[in-house]
Amino acid sequence: MTRRVALSAMLLALAAGSVSAATSQDVSFRTDDGVAIAGTLYLPARSGPGIILVHALSRTREDWHTVAGRLADAGFVALAIDLRGHGASGPLPEGADLEDLTKMMADVRAARAFLASRREVSPNRIGLAGASIGANLSILFAANDPTVRSLALLSPGIDYRGLRPEAAMKKYAERPALIVASQEDNYAATCARQLANGGPGIRDLRILNGAGHGTAMLARQPDLAGALVDWFRRTLL
Repeated sequence: MTRRVALSAMLLALAAGSVSAATSQDVSFRTDDGVAIAGTLYLPARSGPGIILVHALSRTREDWHTVAGRLADAGFVALAIDLRGHGASGPLPEGADLEDLTKMMADVRAARAFLASRREVSPNRIGLAGASIGANLSILFAANDPTVRSLALLSPGIDYRGLRPEAAMKKYAERPALIVASQEDNYAATCARQLANGGPGIRDLRILNGAGHGTAMLARQPDLAGALVDWFRRTLL
């Protein structure tokens, strides 16, 4: 009787979609300037599009854990990375300018190369989700990589310590971008509105209230994680 109850519970959970078929593993790879980048790879039950998740300054890939798991459950290969000098990734190279954040572009480039090496990833269907500086890095990278088909940007900035994405957003052109900011986060909300006018493609602008900045919005707005998953379902699958 106990086995029957347990089996029935498992079948009900599967029917409700509450049992995850995804798995995760810690990975590492090197940038072209020799920095070791740590990441967590979230794998769905079968191959699918790849999505790179890029955190904010002074944060880590752990901010994306819940979203990454849900993306994998939805059929995406999600890769959350620690930018150089953050989390488990290597420190900045000796003599590097601590204020030069443009070098972090190499971290995103290395993440894209890593996904290209994985047979689970559909080679020409890539998404990027970034928060704060991660949003700016995502735009700048996507502009020059036509395999990036979709962006999700949390609290982007027009000029984040030299990372200026306006021209890149125009170059990104007709490809779709979801842009999210919170109203009281004045600079990010203003920048989000400006970027939403960049380029001829679909720009889904969402201004929230009281949600904070970057990945903090994921905790304060529980529906946002699901919105990100739905966005990539519509634009990548």
